[in-house]
Amino acid sequence: MSGLGVIMLVHTAFGRAEQLARHWGAAGCPVVIHVDAIVPRATYDTFRKALGDMDNVRFTKRHRCEWGTWGIVAATQEASELMLARFPDVRHVCLASGSCLPLRPVQELISYLADRPNTDFIESATTADVPWTVGGLDEERFTLRFPFSWKRRRRMFDQYVAIQRLLRMKRKMPNGIVPHMGSQWWCLTRQTLSGILEDPDRNMYDRFFKRVWIPDESYFQTLARQRSQKIESRSLTLSKFDFQGKPHIFYDDHLQLLRRSDCFIARKIWPHANRLYEVFMTGTEGQSNQTEPNPGKIDRIFAKAVDRRTRGRPGLYMQSRFPNDGWENGTTSGQYSVLQGFSDLFEDFEPWFAKATGARTHGHLFAPEQVQYSGDQAVINGALSDSAPIRDYNPTAFLTSLIWNTRGERQCFQLGPADNQDMNWFFSRDPNAQISVISGAWAVPLFRSNKNFSELRREAAELQKLESEFLDVLRSPYAKARIRIWTMADFIENPMEHMQTIIDEIGFKSLRRLTEAPKMNDLAGFGQFLQNLKNQGMHPYLMGDFPVVGNPVGHQKPSRKPYLVR
Repeated sequence: MSGLGVIMLVHTAFGRAEQLARHWGAAGCPVVIHVDAIVPRATYDTFRKALGDMDNVRFTKRHRCEWGTWGIVAATQEASELMLARFPDVRHVCLASGSCLPLRPVQELISYLADRPNTDFIESATTADVPWTVGGLDEERFTLRFPFSWKRRRRMFDQYVAIQRLLRMKRKMPNGIVPHMGSQWWCLTRQTLSGILEDPDRNMYDRFFKRVWIPDESYFQTLARQRSQKIESRSLTLSKFDFQGKPHIFYDDHLQLLRRSDCFIARKIWPHANRLYEVFMTGTEGQSNQTEPNPGKIDRIFAKAVDRRTRGRPGLYMQSRFPNDGWENGTTSGQYSVLQGFSDLFEDFEPWFAKATGARTHGHLFAPEQVQYSGDQAVINGALSDSAPIRDYNPTAFLTSLIWNTRGERQCFQLGPADNQDMNWFFSRDPNAQISVISGAWAVPLFRSNKNFSELRREAAELQKLESEFLDVLRSPYAKARIRIWTMADFIENPMEHMQTIIDEIGFKSLRRLTEAPKMNDLAGFGQFLQNLKNQGMHPYLMGDFPVVGNPVGHQKPSRKPYLVR
């Protein structure tokens, strides 16, 4: 007899459960198995018959073990009583499941426990000290009653909790015990376990915990504090949980990770992880390894996995893990530049800007007729089409996909008041956006067009209204982008300096100053054009002050610096 007894709670994967029971039994450990009452009788009989040749394997009375209910504790009690009664040489009792897998030779665990004959290994902490409670119930899982199944009768569960809160109902702790919580998987000494099961007040404790939520994580964890001579508040079983409180499942590709933990047992193992079962259950019983179990060695990897699961990668959106609005880990994956008014003021601006910065410079990506990709491409990285209706179906997804698909290359594009305005708030609140606006520059194409003046006035009034609303968004206290705004009159006084500011902010690798500006459209008569708009009752105020007579480019006045909106 090894001195270690194993209780196995089984409800599925009976082939693996049989393999595990034989593995424990071959090492001299008596095994008591509880099979969930929900398992069909024929399956149970077949499983029991398969282990009929094992002298140190026993089966116990079956209970319905529904998650979060008392049945799991009742099954554990039943199996523990049978273990203590039938195997008097057992000094430690280890609670495991049919999906638990020994990671080290069983003899190492037996020797480890033999060196610590009076130590109980059970995670046990007060509700105020545990960070893993999920579902909004900490102390209330003890002070309220939970007669309904959370999984099968969720509505009744929630309604009954709400009623108890409304009536301020609160249960008292029996004998003034302090409730503790921890992992269900423990390893207790005979003295502690028998003390819990033979306690004269056990009926009172059982009545109390039958109405506790998830009692298998608190019953033994609480009562062991009253009976144990020495508790080490940790489990010898490696079990990891995600942010929803669901256990991580280990697969074949976790082999090296499990080896690195130095833990004795791990759960939850996928039943088809053949490689894991082959490696860990056929290991040779060589020289005893005295390495202390250290699950903390792999905590960093699990923390990274939880972070990736909950936050994702910046700017990456997947159908399977689409975040709630505001929960994104960065709305876009890289920096980009939005330029408004530049292609209106300068001729062939996009090729010049692309050459000056080395960035990919597009036309109006949100133009109403068509997406204007650089080089007049019809399809760009990630099979993004130049179709305006497809883009407008979800313009946010269009932009974030474009930035993600072109990672490592900065994207720059033109924007104007005639474009789709649905993205204005998105641009302004995105820290990755660099927005440069020459306000009123949209008037230059109107000035150079050959439309009737009444039509020009109507279009100018609409464009000015749209740009004014965009500027209000950029000046909002919620704006997080790097924003620079010039009036058109201010910008054309010293275009080289302002252009250098934009390029420096992009981080162009060349240290040389700009020596050549893009060719500006001829603005002779532009001042008179604006005056004509005023004479027709429309006030064009976003352009700044232009002289009525002469070329505004040659008109000089005291320089005003651009302002930065944060």
